[in-house]
Amino acid sequence: MGNVSICVLSKLVVVLLLFHLVVANFVDSLQQPSCHAEESSALLQFKESFIIDKSASRSNGAYPKVTSWKPAAGGNSSCCSWGGVECDEMTGHVIGLNLSSSYLYGSFDSNSSLFSLVHLQRLSLSDNNFNYSQIPSSIRNFPSLTHLDLSYSVFSGQVPSEVSHLSKLTYLDLCCNIDGPDDDPQRLLKLQPSDMRSLVQNLTSLETLSLSYINISSIIPVSLTNLSFLTSLALRKCDLFGEFPVQIFSIQNLEVLNVRFNQDLTGYLPEFNQSSPLILLKVGFTSFFGTIPSSIEKLNSLQKLDVAQCNFSNSLVPSALGNLRQLTYLDISASNFGGPIPDSLANLTQLTVFRISSSYLTGPIPSWLGNFSKLIYLDFAFNHLYGSIPHSFSNLINLQILYLQFNNLSGVVEFQMFQKQQNLYQLQLSANNLEFVIESNSMDATVQQFTILGLSSCNVKEFPYFLRNQTNLERLEMAGSKIHGEVPNWMWNISKETLKFMDISGNFFSGELPTVIPWVNLIGLRLSFNTFHGRLPIPPPSLKEYGADNNNFTGEISPLLCNMSSLMYLDLSKNNLSGMLPQCLGNFSDDLILLLLGSNSFHGMMPQSYNNRSILRMIDVSHNQLQGQLSRSLANCVMLEYLVLSNNKFSGVFPIWLGTLPELKLLAMRHNRFNGVIGQCRTSVDFPKLRILDLSFNNFTSEIPALFPDITVNKSTYMYAEVGYKVNGFDVGRSVAYSITLAIKGLDLYYSKIQEGFAAIDISSNKFEGKIPEFIGNITELRSLNISNNILTGSIPSSLGNLRNLESLDLSQNKLSGQIPQQLKQLTFLETFDVSHNNLTGPIPQGTQLTSFNSTSYEGNLGLCGDPLPNKCGNQEAPERPPSTEEDNGSGSTGMVEFDLKFVLAGIGSGFVVGVVLADVVITRRQELFLRVVGMVRLMIWKR
Repeated sequence: MGNVSICVLSKLVVVLLLFHLVVANFVDSLQQPSCHAEESSALLQFKESFIIDKSASRSNGAYPKVTSWKPAAGGNSSCCSWGGVECDEMTGHVIGLNLSSSYLYGSFDSNSSLFSLVHLQRLSLSDNNFNYSQIPSSIRNFPSLTHLDLSYSVFSGQVPSEVSHLSKLTYLDLCCNIDGPDDDPQRLLKLQPSDMRSLVQNLTSLETLSLSYINISSIIPVSLTNLSFLTSLALRKCDLFGEFPVQIFSIQNLEVLNVRFNQDLTGYLPEFNQSSPLILLKVGFTSFFGTIPSSIEKLNSLQKLDVAQCNFSNSLVPSALGNLRQLTYLDISASNFGGPIPDSLANLTQLTVFRISSSYLTGPIPSWLGNFSKLIYLDFAFNHLYGSIPHSFSNLINLQILYLQFNNLSGVVEFQMFQKQQNLYQLQLSANNLEFVIESNSMDATVQQFTILGLSSCNVKEFPYFLRNQTNLERLEMAGSKIHGEVPNWMWNISKETLKFMDISGNFFSGELPTVIPWVNLIGLRLSFNTFHGRLPIPPPSLKEYGADNNNFTGEISPLLCNMSSLMYLDLSKNNLSGMLPQCLGNFSDDLILLLLGSNSFHGMMPQSYNNRSILRMIDVSHNQLQGQLSRSLANCVMLEYLVLSNNKFSGVFPIWLGTLPELKLLAMRHNRFNGVIGQCRTSVDFPKLRILDLSFNNFTSEIPALFPDITVNKSTYMYAEVGYKVNGFDVGRSVAYSITLAIKGLDLYYSKIQEGFAAIDISSNKFEGKIPEFIGNITELRSLNISNNILTGSIPSSLGNLRNLESLDLSQNKLSGQIPQQLKQLTFLETFDVSHNNLTGPIPQGTQLTSFNSTSYEGNLGLCGDPLPNKCGNQEAPERPPSTEEDNGSGSTGMVEFDLKFVLAGIGSGFVVGVVLADVVITRRQELFLRVVGMVRLMIWKR
């Protein structure tokens, strides 16, 4: 019986198992609809048109969903079970396809098999790389589509008008099809304004619309306010302009509004009411104006607010913001807000991001910030905050980013304050009055890994030892921190793969540097103003900025420097470098803007080849021993504004072809061996923007050439060249002011920066001849004119009186004759004046600052008289006569002075003798002085 029971039981178990399998298969067949063969085939063809490339997706959760797409044995395939595929349970048709973040790489066009899936309702292809394909116009094949997400997928070109035909869409995201670095992306998609209007008019069921980073260049259609179902609107950086329709704020269900980075978009914030469901409001970096209304405190749902860099007229940080206690994100940077940080903001304890940078904040940093335990990002940089950093900051254990640079903070900052913040990876304290102290016990402690560390001007004094263990540094700034000694050897072994920018300029570093800089991805390197010596180190090819000026580097420039094909800024000036310049320096980088090699001992020729792609704006090779003639290929540098060749041994005739440079503002060639006649300008466009010309101390002959235009410029700005690039999304470029040394009154006066309205001519110490040309009087912005030490003749043109802005005038050491024009009285800004050692005659114009200059300004002109000279002129108010022929011929050099004596009244003792008129009497200067001394006659001087 036992065996029978076991047998029956076994059969029963088998039956039950079979029943379970049948039921399971039946249930599974109900849950998993069969896939249509043609749709399965279409999906497999779509898969085969792409390759799997892990660099095609950025999401941390990315994985290749299509790897599960395989035909089943026997040819039948249940595609409804494939990754990312959704089928209709009743019909089996593919209605959803989610291939976001799937590593797909390849081209996508209108012939794709995907467009045979005509029942598709949801399509997401975001976070892939479709290799600059256009969005296919065949998108119209999906009339039932309600969800379309093509964001972050490297589509390019025009958004097809067919998108606006998908009338059932409730979700449309075309955002962020961009190329290039995240901090400066290039937008790839465009949307015609007409298509924008059609899209808004036709897609009336939209709930989410994201067109960020699409070049639309349009006003925002007012019809957008008719999208009554809209909950999210993102139009970030679309080049929108005109006035933002204020009615959009009243869309009943709107929770997200982002129009950030549309600088020409105007508008204002309305009065808000408590019924508004806004959760996110970002209008930063637009031209929104008016005020931030106090009614903003009624937005009870608001969690993220960005009104940075707008034109709001609130003079203080609105205290009403303190009532938005649910805020997690607040950015009110770069506004006109001033005054102290209001205590009402102490209520915002839910903040994770808090930014009020680049404003006019004053007062101390409030200690209540230490209660913001959720804070991740705090940015108070570029303000006028003072006092110390509150000790309560050590409570911010979740802090990751802290920016306090460029304030007036003071006191001692102990590094130990930040050691509790193990998540802190960006710390910026530069440009304050802080003293950063690193305790000895912190050297052995576990130190967080920084990516950005800014301690410039923080009186660090010693090289921070804790840097020794840093493996992720990207930016290190310790300029002007009074650090002495050598850079420790271990420094060259840290963060080799990650470091992009290092600034240790303006310290007291000494010693030699490694032959090759080891950081393979370095972009910016600043070593300036130290006492480094030895060979100049060779940076990696990735470098954009190399500043090594004001050191003691020696030796030659290695030709390997020419491997830096992306270099924008090269400053090796004021060292002890020698040898010949590598010829590649003229064309090794199409991005080079500044080439500064002055004050070294280079010899030989300047680079002879400059390509026509050059964007060079500054070249300075002054104070070297360079020789030879300039290469005519310099004319290819059509962006060149600043060319300084002074104090070398250049030779040849004046390079008149430089006049073809349309932007040249400053040309300095002093102390060289240039010679010969300067040809007159060929056309009116030669040197169209020249402001400063220094040709002094050469051997030029000819009359003074007409090289100057008279242009109107913005006098409040300065001449400079800007080198801009970014690291970690932050601009670390620099503006380099144009400077010049001009010889004024025998002294070399250095101008560290030059206003755009400044104009100067120095052609002194040459062999220019002939008369001073009248056109100089038309250069109304001229501030300095030095034509001394030439062989100029004739009289001083009265037109120089038109130079109302003139501050320095030097006509000395020439052969000028005649009288000083009365029109020079109009030069009320003159600070230096020198007409010494000429053949000038007659009275010095009285009643102006011309009489306030030292007598040395007039010495060597025997025919001059009047203050400040000791020899007086008699009746200094007598009317002028035209200069005589003798004077015009230089007769003043004989030492004879002509006088008309009329009704001479001589007082002898107590009696009087009446004289008679003596016309055209010629006496010597000695006789004149004698008569003045004995008081026999009163001479009335007349200009002949």
